[in-house]
Amino acid sequence: MLCANLTSLRYNALVVPREKFRVVFVCIGNSCRSPIAEAVASRHAPEIIQSSSAGLAPLGYIAEPTIATLAANGYSTDGLSSKRLSRQAIDEADVIVNLSGLPIDCLPSHAKVETWPVDDPYGTDDATYQRILEEIEGRVLTLAARLRSQTNLKQRAHHS
Repeated sequence: MLCANLTSLRYNALVVPREKFRVVFVCIGNSCRSPIAEAVASRHAPEIIQSSSAGLAPLGYIAEPTIATLAANGYSTDGLSSKRLSRQAIDEADVIVNLSGLPIDCLPSHAKVETWPVDDPYGTDDATYQRILEEIEGRVLTLAARLRSQTNLKQRAHHS
């Protein structure tokens, strides 16, 4: 009977939920750079970033060297797939990270877009894939720190 009374209590009502930012990482084929960024964000910032990836002209598969490089660095490749950037993904995104090196013309003017000039490793050697992964890791960690800071500022303002 005690548990029946607990259902009406709002235990989490006093806890300010931490905001998750929906971040879409976009490259050309959604086979190398953007899946790497998605995997890095999923591992290092799952509490602040809800990550996904897409391509402007998706290849339809994740390149084998991408999978090998992620695995060699302890990243999960579960759930990674090559898909086209959709209107729904654009509309739902808080941040769109453009790794393609190309302008994305289909974005609405109000979209928050960050452009990261990252070389495309497709068709190159293992060392290049590793270098690209390390570059993307640094950029994702910086983005996550900035988003955490924004969330902390909002929470402080909410309590003031």
